[in-house]
Amino acid sequence: MKIAVPTREGVVDNHFGHCDHYTIFTINGNKITEQTDMPSPQGCGCKSGIAADLQQMGVEVMLAGSMGAGALNKLSQHGIKVVRGCSGNVVELVEAYLAGVVKDSGEACGHHDCGSHSHVADNPIVGYKGVVVKD
Repeated sequence: MKIAVPTREGVVDNHFGHCDHYTIFTINGNKITEQTDMPSPQGCGCKSGIAADLQQMGVEVMLAGSMGAGALNKLSQHGIKVVRGCSGNVVELVEAYLAGVVKDSGEACGHHDCGSHSHVADNPIVGYKGVVVKD
């Protein structure tokens, strides 16, 4: 399985469509076995070909901060499960997801409001800003 995370400076970029790059994690036996970076295409994530590119690479899960409905629908149409509301260090986030403690926040940004988001997570701690951590 492969997991993609919109990334900027080693943490989850708060907006999927404007990230610096995607960190792609290869998972075997519930462990990270490989980590690579893929440059983000120019333009909005929902209008770029990123969903098809990620699907072709074998990505099955996207762990993201904020994402509009267009991008969510496009990724879903390409068989990629989206978990929104994520923040923090990308490696720690993927490890937490694999441990079963990261859940989707259910929140999406409106397309016209997306410019108001910061690009770096407000607090680089997994479990902050919408990520639900099991007790």
